[in-house]
Amino acid sequence: MSAGGDADDGAPHFDDGFFAGFLTLLRWRRDVRAFDPRTVPDAELALALAACDLAPSVGNSQPWRFITVADPQRRAAVRASFLRCNAEALAAQPDDRAPLYARLKLEGLDTAPVHLAVFCDEGTTQGHGLGIRTMREMLRYSVVTAIHNFWLAARCRGLGVGWVSIIEPDVVAAALDVPAEWQLVAYLCVGYPRAPDDVPELEREGWQAHSEGGLRLIQR
Repeated sequence: MSAGGDADDGAPHFDDGFFAGFLTLLRWRRDVRAFDPRTVPDAELALALAACDLAPSVGNSQPWRFITVADPQRRAAVRASFLRCNAEALAAQPDDRAPLYARLKLEGLDTAPVHLAVFCDEGTTQGHGLGIRTMREMLRYSVVTAIHNFWLAARCRGLGVGWVSIIEPDVVAAALDVPAEWQLVAYLCVGYPRAPDDVPELEREGWQAHSEGGLRLIQR
């Protein structure tokens, strides 16, 4: 990256080298499920979390709420929810997919040193309701942009992130005693990856190959 935009207005210019590095970061942003037991320094986690507030949000509402889950009993409630949901998902698999599903490691709850529950505050007054009258789901989409910022920033610091979605949102909300207006968007496992890889695990395990169809762009 070099200083100065085309109009020499002081804005940064992102050159080809920066863009190539950015694409490398995207390729190495993987959904991590196996973690090294090393402790994540608070300062490193704080740097990644700070990137969340650079995310775009509808009406500048910043509705994301991150909770660090360290209490063993609360973690146990989340894990129990995962085990229930995962067993149901396994039972619902067709016969030819069930053995493969059973081999997949779908969460890092037992090994990740950091657990983060990410909620959308759907009762926030910040933003004064701008942009959500007809599409209230924009609040949750805004939270997802913050999560993506965190994910990329964490990878820059050598950290891996795994998104656990095979859980019951109501159970997690109750375990963490959050306000009724908060809706769960993500449960993230964070730590140093045991074996970094730029190929998605689901692709390596034969669950789903990456589609090389280019941009999913339709012209009308």
